Amino acid sequence: MNDITVGFIGFGLIGGSIARGLKDRNPNNTIIAYNYNKHKLGNGLKEALEDKVLNQISYDLNDGFPSCDLIFLCAPVLSNITYLSLLKDIIKPDCILTDVGSVKGNIHKAVTELGLDSRFIGGHPMAGSEKTGYQNSHSRLLENAYYILTPTKETTTDMVNCLYNIVKDLGALPLILNPKEHDDITAAISHVPHIIASGLVNLVKDSDDSEDKMRTLAAGGFKDITRIASSSAVMWQNICLTNTESIEHFLNQYIAYLKEISSALNQRDEAYLYRFFDTASEYRDSIPNKSIGMMKKVFEIYLDIIDEAGAIATIATLLGTNRISIKNIGIIHNREFEQGVLRIEFYEEEPLVMAVELLKKYRYTVYER
Repeated sequence: MNDITVGFIGFGLIGGSIARGLKDRNPNNTIIAYNYNKHKLGNGLKEALEDKVLNQISYDLNDGFPSCDLIFLCAPVLSNITYLSLLKDIIKPDCILTDVGSVKGNIHKAVTELGLDSRFIGGHPMAGSEKTGYQNSHSRLLENAYYILTPTKETTTDMVNCLYNIVKDLGALPLILNPKEHDDITAAISHVPHIIASGLVNLVKDSDDSEDKMRTLAAGGFKDITRIASSSAVMWQNICLTNTESIEHFLNQYIAYLKEISSALNQRDEAYLYRFFDTASEYRDSIPNKSIGMMKKVFEIYLDIIDEAGAIATIATLLGTNRISIKNIGIIHNREFEQGVLRIEFYEEEPLVMAVELLKKYRYTVYER
């Protein structure tokens, strides 16, 4: 990777992880982060300076950002759009503007209105966690994770290739889509599921009694399938306000499914009920690296591994020689709300506990669920 100057607006989990990765792969890269609050230095920015991930903190976009070769917009979706207009007249002509938001249509529309099509490439790294902030960032967070790129019709091939190679060098798996296709896909596999998860949690909260019996018993499967409801409320408010059309489309389809299942329950329709669960089970089992079983307690861990030949085999051998049986093991490519590159599932809790102790002994970074 050639020496480049990279600016960040927003420096949390994703921005911090990208910056760490860029610095790890080339210590000569210059990393600048913008701090909108002139009276307060956030803990993340302070830590990044101490870690030597950041070279400079800018309190004015005119300080440092005009020299950037690449700028990542890592703030909430609506804030990113606001920053576009502020950057328009200060960045150099060959600077690449990109974002990391999970909605692309809205920001692409703003880019066109501002005449920035030739400089912008939308981005969406499908890695992360319900945990937020620079303190949870990691230089290998993006390894083996899909990273969607949505160039405009005016983005030059050289610019696309440049960002594509940077993403690839970070260990991610770049994939080019158009903005509408991206927003439909993420609405179906991410945005609507978040709404459903939050709805289930609120259903239980509003249905619980004064003794909180439901909350007391809401463990295992319920916590597994609603874990993503713990994500940032501001982020998901922004997503719902910017990907509204696609979310409404798939949410209405889901509501139609709920009405059908309600009717089938009312009519005791055995054939429909069997087909409903059977087709869902079959399709879900076909999804690579499945992560949770519906309403079952899942014993799983995630861990960071170096992306090199034999890394998985080494871990499997380590567990096997210590007589720890595993149910499933594999690389996670879509890790938007997971930490760790490798997922290992166990049949029971005891081997999970043994595995965590063993892997930590060998200095693996383990994330428990």
